[in-house]
Amino acid sequence: MTVIRYPSTKPLPLSSATQAGGFLFLSGVLPLDEQGKPFKGDIQAETRAVLREIDALLLERGASRKDVVRAMVWLADLNDFAGFNDEYGRFFEGHLPARSAVQATLNRGARVEIEVQAWLG
Repeated sequence: MTVIRYPSTKPLPLSSATQAGGFLFLSGVLPLDEQGKPFKGDIQAETRAVLREIDALLLERGASRKDVVRAMVWLADLNDFAGFNDEYGRFFEGHLPARSAVQATLNRGARVEIEVQAWLG
């Protein structure tokens, strides 16, 4: 099996994605701007920013949100769950992946971080 690593385009020491077998694994995505600085907003705005970045990363690797089979979500505050869930549900409407969601202290004061795994076949 070949493993392909795609370095981050942001100034971060990680791969934005790794392909192994038929799967594409995206690293956790925080709401960051192009310079890797935190994007601040309410939970809906931060969730939309994260999901837009996930969409772009998937498309760069020949996948789409319809290919996502699993998502792991971290929320800084579980009281934000309803607002997060509204945005997430719209994004994955009609093809919801398996998902876990937990509360955690997030890097750079983010409200949400999401990582996904997609099936490429």
